[in-house]
Amino acid sequence: MFVIPENNTDIYVITQSGDRLDSLANQFYGDVTLYWIISISNPDTLDFGSIYPPVGAQLRIPTNINGIVSRYNQLNAL
Repeated sequence: MFVIPENNTDIYVITQSGDRLDSLANQFYGDVTLYWIISISNPDTLDFGSIYPPVGAQLRIPTNINGIVSRYNQLNAL
């Protein structure tokens, strides 16, 4: 299981109607394909396989994505 540890630079947002993980990834990372970072960071809040977060949910948005993407790529290269 891939775990993204909490960091004091993480951002927390409250979701609104119409929010999607890919649009949040685009807003915070400039890349819609990084939606999985938000998904993995919020396992107790988000349903696996859905890009629609519950309205009014607090989501953690990690900011140190370079290290996260690097670890993810290393794991997937095996």
